[in-house]
Amino acid sequence: MQNTTQNLFLASGVKNGEGFWIVGVKNCDENILDDKNLLDCHRKELIGNESAKDILFAINLNINNLFNEIKNKNYFIERPSIGISFNIPLDLLECIFDFWLDIYKKKEDWETCLGLLKIRKRISLTSLIKSKSLKGNSKKWAMKVETLHTYVPNPHRIEKLNEPMWK
Repeated sequence: MQNTTQNLFLASGVKNGEGFWIVGVKNCDENILDDKNLLDCHRKELIGNESAKDILFAINLNINNLFNEIKNKNYFIERPSIGISFNIPLDLLECIFDFWLDIYKKKEDWETCLGLLKIRKRISLTSLIKSKSLKGNSKKWAMKVETLHTYVPNPHRIEKLNEPMWK
C-alpha cells in the first residue's frame, strides 16, 4: 500500500448550534474547511498516511485520558455530539497536537512517550516520577506527558452523582 500524504488538522466548528474542536485527517487534495460544519483551521500538517494515523491515535488517547482525569476529579464537561468540547482551551489542544507531532520525528522518544501515555491511561505518572522508578529520558518525558494532563476546568464540580433510576 502506498503511503499517501494526509493533512493532520485541528479545527473548530459548529453543528446545530453546538461548538466543538476536532482533530482529524483529510486527504491532502481536500480543503479542510470544505466541511460546512468547520469554521477555522488552527493547525494543519501535511504528513504521510501511517504517520498521521499514529499521531492521531496519540492525540486522541491524550485527550481521552484528559477527559477521564477531569471526570475522576468530579468536574463536568459536556461532550458535544461531535468532536471535543469548547470547554477545553484551544491553547491546551494546540500543545497536545504540537507535542505529539514533534515527538513523532524522534522514533525512540516517540516510543517512550507513547508507552508513558498508555500507562497514563491507567495511573498518574506523578507517583512514578516521585518514586524515582523512572530514570533519564523516561523521567523527562513522563514529566512532559503528565503536564499534558493537568488541565482543571472552571469549578463546575459534581457534588452529588445522580442516583440510578432503578433503585
